[in-house]
Amino acid sequence: MNTDIENLFKDKVIGHPAGLFVLFFTEMWERFSFYGMRILLVLFLTAPLIGDNPGWEWPREHALALIGTYASLLYLTPIIGGWVADKITGYKWAVVIGCFIMMLGHASMVFETQFTLYLGLALLVIGTGFFKPNVTSMISEMYKGKESKKDGAYTIFYMGVNAGAFFGMMLCGYLAENIGWSWGFGLAGIFMFLGMLQFWLAKDLFGSIGEKPSKIHEVELSQNINEVSPTEDNKSEEKLNPFTSLDKILIVLSALGGVLYLFNDPMSKIGNVNMLNFKVGGMDGSNVTILTALVLFLYLITSRISRYTKIVRDKIIAVSVFGVFTVFFFAAFEQSLGSMTIFARDYTGRALSGSSAMIFKIIDLILTVGPLAIITWVLYLLFKKTYSKIPYSNIVLALAFVSLWGIVIWKINREFSTDTTEVGASWFGILNSFFIITLAPLFSRWWESKYNPSAAMKYGLGLILLGLGFGVLVMGTMGIEQGAKTASVSMFFLIFAYLFHTMGELCISPVGLSYLSKLVPGRMIGFMFGIWYLAIAIGQKAAGTMGGMIDKITEEHSLSTFFLIFTVVPIAVGLISIVLNPLLKKLMHGVK
Repeated sequence: MNTDIENLFKDKVIGHPAGLFVLFFTEMWERFSFYGMRILLVLFLTAPLIGDNPGWEWPREHALALIGTYASLLYLTPIIGGWVADKITGYKWAVVIGCFIMMLGHASMVFETQFTLYLGLALLVIGTGFFKPNVTSMISEMYKGKESKKDGAYTIFYMGVNAGAFFGMMLCGYLAENIGWSWGFGLAGIFMFLGMLQFWLAKDLFGSIGEKPSKIHEVELSQNINEVSPTEDNKSEEKLNPFTSLDKILIVLSALGGVLYLFNDPMSKIGNVNMLNFKVGGMDGSNVTILTALVLFLYLITSRISRYTKIVRDKIIAVSVFGVFTVFFFAAFEQSLGSMTIFARDYTGRALSGSSAMIFKIIDLILTVGPLAIITWVLYLLFKKTYSKIPYSNIVLALAFVSLWGIVIWKINREFSTDTTEVGASWFGILNSFFIITLAPLFSRWWESKYNPSAAMKYGLGLILLGLGFGVLVMGTMGIEQGAKTASVSMFFLIFAYLFHTMGELCISPVGLSYLSKLVPGRMIGFMFGIWYLAIAIGQKAAGTMGGMIDKITEEHSLSTFFLIFTVVPIAVGLISIVLNPLLKKLMHGVK
């Protein structure tokens, strides 16, 4: 047994090694900065040029084109970052490099110029590529030989993800909307710096874990970590199906076409710089490029699948079908990044007074102080176990929490000093994290019971719940006139929409990578994890593109028509998943 792993398990916090909680807080601060900035972006870009807190007043289509490309790239660079960590840096250094680059990205955005905005987003994309796959890979390496405790470890880690997202959106959003955009961007950068510093100062706690590049890297998402060891049968299977020269050419060409489209879309809309300024049969170059890339990619996947034996081929076909469902899910779910945030700002009644204002303030107080107190207690337990081993890391963590409590107390005091309140548009973003934290245990128990649905049924249920969430918004917007730019819909519609969306996410997010790791041949796992990230990236870009149509559809039809599209399509795809359940079960050959 690796002595470094044994040493880590000597100092336990809540039954897990102290090192897990170092990674927990590193992830928490990274997610704090990431989600804190992300929720501001569409608000800042589309805010009026004149006012108490002026933005850039971009057309919504332009803002969402940029955000769609940014969000899509965030799921592509981890493929490269994981490879670099495997071959060159190791996981530990990759995490530090990623944190440092992301910190520079947040710092760049403080200046609110077009150059620094683009530079900041580019640095965040690159930094995320280094950070995202490798912090989870360190956990995977820490628990080798102790797989029975791994589910609990990732549950705790996922709480760090959601805690960071929760406080980042709440506090960065509050500062940005009430004081100024630079304050929100700056706060994200400060906590990113503190997260990097506390991890760097604690790195010796892990010994050799994460230091040396490993031979096999598995691209993993934080909430879905599943190890697969390649068996001899899988190795033999892969030898029968090596990557041919044509395969490699198709990978390069389809990737090039996709990247060109991703960059050209916002450039042509925002800067009037069209790299694909040609037409084929009346179709513009941008659409020709992405369709060609898609056809080449589908040919690549189809040709590779056809070369496997029947059972393996069937399993990969099942994974591919789930991949298509994943694209549809994220294309609708990620409206939270764009159109739903715009709806919160421009179409939701957020001004409260009297008893309703006081009730909201009390609820907001409980939502803020409760989780922060629990995480502070975890920090205290970590201090007790590691104060002599990593004292400087603990000092940095203490400084971060003192700062966090200071901001929270200032926010609460400021809110309770007035009789009225206006709920920030960014506040609604915290609902997803809050509902995940409260509902995840219930869904986890459901999946462990005898009533645990099949993969196709989970996908179907998740997509239907997602569609129902948008159906709530359809009902809430039916009274808004065609072409209206503002309205005052009750915030309860948005709250219930997020509730349904989160339940849909809990049905789908634990499924995809779990089944992929069980169904795909061992030595094809890295390639297929990359494909999975690609499916999410396509969904992210589709979300930005479709969300950017909000003004056009609202002017030509109505806002309820816009949300009706996101109601009907996910429900229809969900029903297709349920109908295909018997076929997909057959293709999975007994894998559960």
